Amino acid sequence: MGRKIAITGATGFLGKNLFKKLNTRYSELILLSRTPSNERGAIQFDIGGNLSRESCEWISGCDVVIHCAARAHIMNESASDPLAEYRKINTEGTLQLARLAAKSGVRRFVYISSIKVHGERNLSKAAIDEVSQLEPVDPYGISKLEAEVGLREISAQTGMEFVIIRPPLIYGPGVKANFESMMNWLDKGLPLPLGAVHNRRSLVGIDNLCDFISLCMDHPKAINETFLVSDQDDVSTTLLIQRLKLAIASKSIIFSLPASLMKLGAALLNKKTVVQRLFEDLYVNSEKATRLLGWRPPYTMTEQLRKTALAVEENKKS
Repeated sequence: MGRKIAITGATGFLGKNLFKKLNTRYSELILLSRTPSNERGAIQFDIGGNLSRESCEWISGCDVVIHCAARAHIMNESASDPLAEYRKINTEGTLQLARLAAKSGVRRFVYISSIKVHGERNLSKAAIDEVSQLEPVDPYGISKLEAEVGLREISAQTGMEFVIIRPPLIYGPGVKANFESMMNWLDKGLPLPLGAVHNRRSLVGIDNLCDFISLCMDHPKAINETFLVSDQDDVSTTLLIQRLKLAIASKSIIFSLPASLMKLGAALLNKKTVVQRLFEDLYVNSEKATRLLGWRPPYTMTEQLRKTALAVEENKKS
């Protein structure tokens, strides 16, 4: 296709995989990231800088901007005002880019937001959907929600189309953070005391998410809509570990400790967020994506976990 598509955060986990997905379909892909890249079409780009059409020549003639770049979770936060730092990139940077895109005639702005605009857990037994209460509790979620609000205002003022996508935990080959730590633990055959965690979590595999993003770039019914997207296969922490263990062919022993004891230990170690992710519910209803756009996840969680495990094996050989 003879169209010009831009991806921000192109060297990140999502950006890299999205590039692979779209590379064979579009004649001109512009890859924007703070870190240098040797890929064709790569441009060093600071979303937190001062943007103008003169400094961003790449935006001329651009049809769709897919905005993946963000200040993600910082495990050992050192900023004296974390919210201000998140806002600089996730809110102000996003809206500055959206205004520039609208002025430059970009047709559609696809914004990758986060489930965290709804908070850290389900507030009731119902699955979170697009109209559920918005209650972000950390700087990341707050900054993402503020960007959503501002993007809607810019669209209303300029007519530029937008699509907002709120994924839960994203996993797949190359995933980092807690998911990678859990895989490494299992790969080493170390025991895990999480054999009886009866929570419910939604995840989305990177291939499923990229497939959905590519659909939202052009679908006429996606215009100015917000979507929650997942593998549509919710799991408990225990079931996820069991599936990972099978995918990795791990010899780890999964045993059970009382949840109250593990929560107490995590609290003493100041690991509150770990408790939330391991023990609490955070699951979504992504039926809107199916009903409105006809989308269903093309890959199963089992397939994607196996692909992730194979990538771990390849990394060990290299």
